[in-house]
Amino acid sequence: MSGSARYRDVPMGGSLTAHFASRADGSQIVTSTEPLQPYAARLTDRFLHWAETTPDHTLVAKRIDKGDWRRVTYAEALASARSIAQVLLDHGLSAERPLAILSDNDIEHLLLGLGAMLAGVPFAPISAAYSLLSQDHGKLRHILGVLTPGMVFAADGTAFSKAINAVVPDDTPVVLTQGSVDGRKALSFADLLATHATAQVDAAHAQVGRDTIAKFLFTSGSTKLPKAVINTQRMLCSNQQMIRQCFPDLQREPPVLVDWLPWNHTFGGNHNVGITLYNGGTLYIDEGKPTPALIGETLRNLREIAPTIYFNVPKGFEEIANALELDPVLRETFFSRVKMFFFSGAGLSQPVWDKLDRLSEAHAGERVRMLTGLGMTETSPFAVCANAHEVKSAHIGLPAPGVELKIVPAGDKFELRYRGPNVTPGYWRAPEQTAESFDDEGFYCSGDAVKPMDAAQPERGFMFDGRIAEDFKLATGTFVSVGPLRAKIIAAGDPCVQDVVIAGIDRNEIGVLIFPRLDACRAFAGAAPSLPAAQVLAEPPVREFFQKLVDELHASGTGSATRVARAVVMAEPPSIDRGEVTDKGSINQRAVLTHRAALVEQLYAGGAGVLRPLRATT
Repeated sequence: MSGSARYRDVPMGGSLTAHFASRADGSQIVTSTEPLQPYAARLTDRFLHWAETTPDHTLVAKRIDKGDWRRVTYAEALASARSIAQVLLDHGLSAERPLAILSDNDIEHLLLGLGAMLAGVPFAPISAAYSLLSQDHGKLRHILGVLTPGMVFAADGTAFSKAINAVVPDDTPVVLTQGSVDGRKALSFADLLATHATAQVDAAHAQVGRDTIAKFLFTSGSTKLPKAVINTQRMLCSNQQMIRQCFPDLQREPPVLVDWLPWNHTFGGNHNVGITLYNGGTLYIDEGKPTPALIGETLRNLREIAPTIYFNVPKGFEEIANALELDPVLRETFFSRVKMFFFSGAGLSQPVWDKLDRLSEAHAGERVRMLTGLGMTETSPFAVCANAHEVKSAHIGLPAPGVELKIVPAGDKFELRYRGPNVTPGYWRAPEQTAESFDDEGFYCSGDAVKPMDAAQPERGFMFDGRIAEDFKLATGTFVSVGPLRAKIIAAGDPCVQDVVIAGIDRNEIGVLIFPRLDACRAFAGAAPSLPAAQVLAEPPVREFFQKLVDELHASGTGSATRVARAVVMAEPPSIDRGEVTDKGSINQRAVLTHRAALVEQLYAGGAGVLRPLRATT
């Protein structure tokens, strides 16, 4: 990245700085030098403020049947939320009997969450995939068992009928926007909105404080069953103040977001919805996703609505960067007023980053800053931020104002731990798991590894160094750092590699299980859309692509811990029921290796389909 590049002028609050204190045990305490400024006691305080001061401003919008936008103002949202709060109170909902939301992002979903917070009732957005894609509904059954909800909502009763009948008790009220559930009476969302709100709503809201539980967000269950992360009002509001101090432009101009990120995850549901509510912004709900089947809807929305700040996962930025090269209308709208880009969820490859820089320079004469950080469901999520002028792939930066980091030796790596008002008090109805997750000083143990960008200048911040639990030893005793190697392979395999799993525990060499991007492989081979996956992967151009990839990865390895010695390309996609992938598309390394143990054995036995370097050197 050129140091002389011109960037769009956006107030950033100055690069973060931190104080470093080393300890005798090899650990280090890192704290922001900027104090956290006062913040709201409740997220609803900010919602009520905007409903009073900008009542006619659009809070949320979503296309009706993929046509025109349906818009809801702050005043309209408040009236609806008060009615919903009354219904929740009438039904006796509480922390012990919260509201469970089964369906995806939509206007009704947002109004329910606002109504629940006005009533002081926790709500739990649950991955729709657990209802719609799962065949056994095992995770959904576990989640509802943990919650014991007093009410369950689904947007479409017909679509969710099977899941509701399978796991929701008969005496639990069900609310639907449309459709019906076979053999079951349900409440209509329209009936909720028709309910008259009384002074009981105001009295309930007056009892809500910083430590009131706002929501439960479930972890992805990548290693065990999903855990219910307690999210308090203190967490949500302190986190929004941290974000404001890192990106002060949010309070100068109401943000406009065009966003698909699911609200059952902390990035979409806490970070982005929170930014909208806290700063009086507008959220356009994007029904697209960074997949071949749905990216077109995202591009359609971005041709029409110009965001002021744009959030996505790396895969989303990759798809958008590719489209921007070919679509002048998209370029014109997308770059017209966007102040910054921000990614999370995985590492953004430097080639995608560089392409966005090149496109914005060519179109607008300046670059748009790409920023990032590190956090997790348990930190609300914003905790570590890279908002300096020189941010590159894998940088995560320094602690946000109000956050303390503890860097602890863990083998040949360093684990990152968190303490601050944005950190969860624990997991709901799971005291043992809560106790296991905090050290004796109250720091949350993340399991993430970090390393300094420059050991001689620690003030430059940190880089992400993978998940400690994913790393393993070869039979030689050599540690394999999975995160960096995985990122390298995905970047080298563009555009035909979707994701990879690294094998080799107690083996002599590294093997790789590759999940391909079948759409890219089809295009690469000129194959018909109807051709089965296994046949697409057997096409000579595709086979040659992956053979060349394995050759290059082997040649670029500097030792057994980085040298790929064998690979297999899988026709079967990862399974959500087996926990191999989350609904956001994150691969669970451990689950894939467990459930595909026979394939791993085949990989090392050298069976059919295994790729070995043709120009192997040792």
